[in-house]
Amino acid sequence: MAEQSWILTFSCQDRAGIVAAVTGRLAEAGGFILDSQQYADLDTARFFMRLVFTGPDLRERLSEVAQAFGFDWTLVPADYRPKVVIACSNTSHCLNDLLHRWSIGALPIDPVAVVSNHETLRGLAEWHGLPFHHLPVSAANRAAQERQIVDLFRSTGAELMVLARYMQVLSPDLVAALAGRCVNIHHSFLPSFKGAKPYHQAHARGVKLIGATAHFVTTDLDEGPIIEQAAERVDHRATVEELIAIGRDIEAQVLARAVRWIAERRVLANGARTVVFR
Repeated sequence: MAEQSWILTFSCQDRAGIVAAVTGRLAEAGGFILDSQQYADLDTARFFMRLVFTGPDLRERLSEVAQAFGFDWTLVPADYRPKVVIACSNTSHCLNDLLHRWSIGALPIDPVAVVSNHETLRGLAEWHGLPFHHLPVSAANRAAQERQIVDLFRSTGAELMVLARYMQVLSPDLVAALAGRCVNIHHSFLPSFKGAKPYHQAHARGVKLIGATAHFVTTDLDEGPIIEQAAERVDHRATVEELIAIGRDIEAQVLARAVRWIAERRVLANGARTVVFR
C-alpha cells in the first residue's frame, strides 16, 4: 500500500540550520522527500520553503522544529482540496473556466458555493451541481449583504474566496474578514485605465500589450500582492471587441493558475509580495 504524501510549507526569519532541522526530522521518522523548493529573501531576511514528502503524519515532530524557528506553517495531505466559494457578477468567462477545469479534475479545489449579485449565472452553477446564492447588493444594503457572504464563507468551511469578475468593491470589513483568503482577477490596464470601459480607453490610446493580474485582495483597490500575470501583444488592427475577447481569455487563464497554485500550497505571503513555487 502506497504511503501518504504530504505538503509542508513554511516561512520564518532566515537563519542557519533551518533546512537541516526540517530534513533531519523527516529522515529520523522515515520520511522520503519527493520535491523541495526554497527561497531566501535577502531584502526582508525571510526564508520560505515548500516540501513534498511521503511518510507518516509528522505534525507533532515538525511542531518542535516549527516552534524553535518560529515557523508560519501548514502541513496537509498532498491530495487535500481546499473548499472554495466563488463570487461572480453577470459575466461568465472566469466562472465557466474555473468550473470546467474543476469538473475535469484539472483544478484541485472543492467548490462549495457560487454567490452573485445577479441571477444571470445561476444556471451555470446549478448545472455543475453547486448551490447558487443570489445576494443583490446596493448602497443601502451593502453591509448586510457582506455579512451574508461572511456567514456563507464560514458555514461552508471555505478557505478561499475567488472573485471571478465579481465587479464589486469590497468594504474594509469584508476585506479584513477574508484577509489572505480572497483572490481577485483584473485586467492589467489598471491603474492606467480605471473606471468604465477600460478596453475602450485602451483602444483609444493604441495599447500594444493587454493582459491580466491575479492578486490577493487588500483595502488598496486592485493593488494587493500579485500571484500571477500574463500579457499578449496586440496591434493597431485590433478592435475594441477583439481586445475584450483576448482579455477575457487571459483573465480566465491567469485566475485558474492562481487558484491552482494556492490549492497546491505553492503561494506564500511575503509582505506586499508573494513567493510562488511553480
